[in-house]
Amino acid sequence: MARKQQLTGKQKAAILLISLGPEVSANIYKHLTPEEIDSLTLEISSVNKVNAEEKEEILEQFHEIALAQDYISQGGISYAKTVLEKALGEEKANDILNRLTSSLQVKPFDFARKADPAQIINFIQTEHPQTIALVLSYLDAEQSAQILSELPEEMQADIARRIALMDSTSPEIIEEVEQMLERKLSATVTHDYTQTGGIQAVVDVLNGVDRSTERTILDSLEMDDPDLADEIKKRMFVFEDIVTLDNRAIQRVIREVDQEDLQLALKVSSDDVKDVVFKNMSARMSETFKEEMEFMGPVRLRDVEEAQTRIVSVIRRLEEIGEIIIARGGGDDIIV
Repeated sequence: MARKQQLTGKQKAAILLISLGPEVSANIYKHLTPEEIDSLTLEISSVNKVNAEEKEEILEQFHEIALAQDYISQGGISYAKTVLEKALGEEKANDILNRLTSSLQVKPFDFARKADPAQIINFIQTEHPQTIALVLSYLDAEQSAQILSELPEEMQADIARRIALMDSTSPEIIEEVEQMLERKLSATVTHDYTQTGGIQAVVDVLNGVDRSTERTILDSLEMDDPDLADEIKKRMFVFEDIVTLDNRAIQRVIREVDQEDLQLALKVSSDDVKDVVFKNMSARMSETFKEEMEFMGPVRLRDVEEAQTRIVSVIRRLEEIGEIIIARGGGDDIIV
């Protein structure tokens, strides 16, 4: 028992990975940084033997923390604390949450992700655009899209640009903004610089706004920062999203794109993508495509990605000229 009380978090992690086995541990390694992998591997190599009692206790601790994290994602820290107290008692619940907040850390602005977007707008609409961008970068993409759509048009592109260019934010700034919202949760503030924002964050947001808002923001960004606008556009619609188009649009795309590009693009696509594309071809064309793809043999992933990029460019162009419609949030894409 003495040894268990002296174990560090790193030692517990090493024992956990040993207990889970090599296959599971290998999958976990895929989500770690090189520094974390080196540190854990060194720790694992120093563990000679794990007794059954020690293994059981660490697995139980891990299960409790995972369960608490799940409760927090469902309804926040207060909800998790209530559920855990009812199930395990106040002392045990506090112990689990203390271990959780000291090891896993809760993402900042957890309270805001449970709030109504309209309420958040009331809090932030008069704040500096950089503050608004920080808050939106931490919210769910759907929430951020709704809020961005409701903000004044002259602010939208500026905030989208700030989200895209945001790299890291100090914990002091995060804490200050949370205090401004008067809903600060101490357990959500990380003790290191937190990566947030970035191009993908603004892409996720723009994918949820209505077409009019998207056009306004991208048009403005094209004037201020053409390279950034181009990068955002490239990520706005990926090849696999072709399944979201209606049959008429898919048929139009099939007629417009280079057939060799389409064969390459479909080579490694999901069955859902292949099914929807083949469904919109004639039986003869579909059979020909399948035969040619079969005889194509191995292809380079780079060639496939380039072909998919060219097809996405065609799709975006067809949308720009009104030939097809890409479904988005909002109501201006509704056909009546």
